[in-house]
Amino acid sequence: MARKLKSDKVLFLATLLLLCLSVVMVYSASAQIALERFRQPAYLFLTKQLLWMALGVALMAIVMKVDYRTYRQPVFFWSLAAVVVLALVAVLFSPPTKGASRWFSLGGIGIQPSEMAKLAAVVFIAAVLERRAHRINDLGYSMPPIALVLGVMVALVYVEPDFGTAMAIMLIAAVMIFAAGLSYAYLVTLTLTAGPVIAILLLRTPYRRERLQAFLDPWSDPLHQGFQIIQSWIAIGSGGLWGRGLMSSVQKLFYLPEPHTDFIYSVIAEELGLLGATGVLLCFCVIAWRGFRTAVTAPDAFGALLAVGLTTMIVAQALLNMSVVLGLLPTKGIPLPLVSAGGSSLVINLVGVGVLLNVSQQASAAT
Repeated sequence: MARKLKSDKVLFLATLLLLCLSVVMVYSASAQIALERFRQPAYLFLTKQLLWMALGVALMAIVMKVDYRTYRQPVFFWSLAAVVVLALVAVLFSPPTKGASRWFSLGGIGIQPSEMAKLAAVVFIAAVLERRAHRINDLGYSMPPIALVLGVMVALVYVEPDFGTAMAIMLIAAVMIFAAGLSYAYLVTLTLTAGPVIAILLLRTPYRRERLQAFLDPWSDPLHQGFQIIQSWIAIGSGGLWGRGLMSSVQKLFYLPEPHTDFIYSVIAEELGLLGATGVLLCFCVIAWRGFRTAVTAPDAFGALLAVGLTTMIVAQALLNMSVVLGLLPTKGIPLPLVSAGGSSLVINLVGVGVLLNVSQQASAAT
């Protein structure tokens, strides 16, 4: 009799809690925007979120049933990388939105290829490293395929422009390569080399320099570059310990920019207080714990690297979003995974959770 596979119920529960929070907070943060700015029903963004959530949960349920070892086949991970690269090229020819070409429409549905690039990068890096990890410190052997594909993806995402997602992909890759056993000496050298390059990329563009200045001193330009972080601080401070109460945020009323997407954590802190904001942080801590635990118990190197990459993809983005909202990092348009309104990010993260759950299933079968 075949042994029944067991999914990680704790990981699934943490994900479910964040999805439930998303339903409530997206409606709370977006109702007035839908009414006043778009002249649409108050539930406009909630309806879209529920539709994307239904698609994401359906895909999560499907990939939970697919043995993750299917993705290690060269025809799969090379094809996935090729499709994503073509999508990243295609999006550059789409009409720009707010000065960036990050989305294109497919059958009336907005697609953001840079979100797909994160998932494709995780699968590709895991598959290549599994084959070459025995000579991980021979960079001429282990790194060329990763450097080629990752370099193309990051460059295309950067020119959209989407500096934050490009750096997120690089961070995911660095964590996975470190987990595969790369020598500390190489990591230190890479960090010291990448630092000046990132600084040049930040300082060579006027609007990025302005954001950096606003990060260092938001009160120097409180009505322009410093406006976002100042309004976020007001929202967080107004929430206190218990919060103003659900639907009672003041800052979401056209003070906070994008309160239902990039700054939804500010609305959570204002309406649900320190306790609610801490609860969200704890959910992501649980995802990190269970994800890295899955990596440790995975039956093979491919599963372990997949788990490390997918966990980093979700948790690192959450920490980046919270850091921006709290003023610990310069302002950047990064949604809060599984919570913020948005289609591509939500679906890709739910697919990532589904793959993680499958790895956990296979780990339970191996013990």
